Amino acid sequence: MKTLEIFITGRVQKVGFRACIRKIASDMNVVGTVVNLPDGRVHIFATGEPIILEKFISMIYGCPRAVIRDIRVHESSFKPFNDFSIIKGERNFSI
Repeated sequence: MKTLEIFITGRVQKVGFRACIRKIASDMNVVGTVVNLPDGRVHIFATGEPIILEKFISMIYGCPRAVIRDIRVHESSFKPFNDFSIIKGERNFSI
């Protein structure tokens, strides 16, 4: 198991994107969080088997109404989440 930190840019807020991400994650047994950032990006922590995480990232492009410009993926220290949840509001974050 490993944890990835993912930043997504494009038209990814106010289009149901976080709910789509949660559905994909739940279907694939990936756990973590998704949150909108104040700068318009979406931030994801995703924990799962490495091969499943690769497939998870590729499926993000299939979310309807979202227009993804860029996905940046960084390996993170392992985070043992219980489920996959949407964090409401915006988190101040910069990278």
